[in-house]
Amino acid sequence: MEVILLERIEKLGQMGDVVNVKTGFARNYLLPQNKALRKTKQNLSRFESQRVQLEADNLTRKNEAEKIAGKLENMNITIIRAAGETGQLYGSVTSRDIAENVTKAGISINKNQVILNRALKVLGLEPIRISLHPEVSVEVTANIARNKEEAEQQLSQGYAVSAVPVEEERQTEKARTPSTDNTDSPDEANFAASKDEVKED
Repeated sequence: MEVILLERIEKLGQMGDVVNVKTGFARNYLLPQNKALRKTKQNLSRFESQRVQLEADNLTRKNEAEKIAGKLENMNITIIRAAGETGQLYGSVTSRDIAENVTKAGISINKNQVILNRALKVLGLEPIRISLHPEVSVEVTANIARNKEEAEQQLSQGYAVSAVPVEEERQTEKARTPSTDNTDSPDEANFAASKDEVKED
């Protein structure tokens, strides 16, 4: 189905572009949310007559989104969840959880503005993209921990409390590895001494 975009759609096009999309995507998302019009001569004329106003409205919304983005920038939100010793959550953190915690921090957003490419199922610091406008997005950090103390620890050290930094892990492994130098062990030394005694006899 060909549609006329009424705003910028990521990976699809800019306002005013005529694009070909799947019928289901158009009927279930673009058209009901007033993000596009079905391409017809009438709608093309309608869009051109309203273009100036649409662009002005879009600019206003974009400016408002940029102000909100400034408030959200570098925001850390703490999400407390039960988890096992390995850091695996008993459940997962969803876009709804992210939206609710950002809203609690003073900036109202909805779950549809949270861009999650995968389920969050482990403890740690997760960068989350928030889409405030088709042309404005910002990144916040979700600090997923078992309690507030662990959340503070994760934030200060920069990684999950259940994770071991690579260098620290190497040092631990090195300490566990038996020495491989050429120094004789006590048994080897005694054996050599016995051989010398036999030669003397």
